[in-house]
Amino acid sequence: MSLIYGDGAAGKSLLALQLAVAVATGSDWPCGLPDVGPAIYLSAEDDRDELHRRLADICRAKGIDLADLDNLHLLPLAGKDAVLGTAIGSTVMKTERLKQIRQYAASVQPRLIVLDTLADLFAGNENDRTQARQFIGFLRGLAIDLQCAVLMLAHPSLDGLRSGTGASGSTGWSNSVRARLFLERVKSEDDSEPDPDLRRLSVKKANYAQAGQDILLRWRAGVFVPDGTGIGGLDKMAAERRAEEVFVTLLRQFGREGRSVSPAPSSSYAPRVFAAHPGAKGCTARHLSGAMDRLLAAGEIRIEEHGPASRRRTRIIPST
Repeated sequence: MSLIYGDGAAGKSLLALQLAVAVATGSDWPCGLPDVGPAIYLSAEDDRDELHRRLADICRAKGIDLADLDNLHLLPLAGKDAVLGTAIGSTVMKTERLKQIRQYAASVQPRLIVLDTLADLFAGNENDRTQARQFIGFLRGLAIDLQCAVLMLAHPSLDGLRSGTGASGSTGWSNSVRARLFLERVKSEDDSEPDPDLRRLSVKKANYAQAGQDILLRWRAGVFVPDGTGIGGLDKMAAERRAEEVFVTLLRQFGREGRSVSPAPSSSYAPRVFAAHPGAKGCTARHLSGAMDRLLAAGEIRIEEHGPASRRRTRIIPST
């Protein structure tokens, strides 16, 4: 259960929609390489036309078609009752809408559920810590029962904007989630905005990663891209580890099947062959190429010659 805070028009909805597309298509997100599977995007702010407009830009940037998004499930609730939890006194009650979402998610079995935004989904007092913890508890239960990630978007308070924490309401929100991030425009000391396309995504809390990291993003042609090269810092190490695990797993599988893969560019080039395999888990040839180099340097895999003396070839095998 995670939160992304961001001021209006900062781009948190777009960034979260890009994440949902990355999960649904097994592709990169500007901040990392997420797990692959169905994704649900519930928007209480944007209607279907606006979501499709954004998706068109995302697909264009990825070189895919809208028809490729069969694993992405949109739930546009703009202008409708989107409340998932309502407060009666100090007690937060689940709504029929939350029960409907749970039932629908159970049929989809998503890897990710995005909820946009807190102000539209919670009909209670955001400054009440008890209410905040109860509502987050409902959503955490959804994540646990469905074995998926739940990401909720929220607006920071004025104090949160001024202090740079990006927080809002009670500390119960931050204390109850596993991770909290803050997306903001990059401003100079005089509070001006020299580059209106630049954003900073700050990791304010992370139970399973390093907090305090900043990732610079740039808005370009309707999408966010890393302001630099490669995968952003938030999930870089996790993405590299996953690519290495996929590489070793497929290498051992190919070995059992009597199939050889090469460390050199060819029709049997390991990163390219593995990337096309169903077990690639969304890892691209570029990610797997980096994994191969790291595994070779660490001595976890090695290169050996094989074949007749007249036609020796090289292949990669596990070191043990």
